Amino acid sequence: MDNPGILPLNQAELSAPTGNVYKTIAIIGKRAQQISNNVKEELASRLANFAPASDNLEEITENREQIEISRYYERQMKPGQQAIEDFMSGNVYFRDPHAAE
Repeated sequence: MDNPGILPLNQAELSAPTGNVYKTIAIIGKRAQQISNNVKEELASRLANFAPASDNLEEITENREQIEISRYYERQMKPGQQAIEDFMSGNVYFRDPHAAE
């Protein structure tokens, strides 16, 4: 992650692949949702190994490996930022179902 801050985007560059900024935003939003869902599933599967056998709150202990896994995912690029980078680099496939073929 090079820059964790919010950077301004060039609207003309962003909307060039679709010709419409609203289509671009919809595509980026859907890609961000895909990334978010994938990360959530991956994190849940990795943390499932640490699930307590019982629901007793007194027996919950701190696990350093579990904390490190959580911190790793917190440091990763946010889904929206990753979706914008994917879109701008041409790594997102999209098609307009309403466009004439």
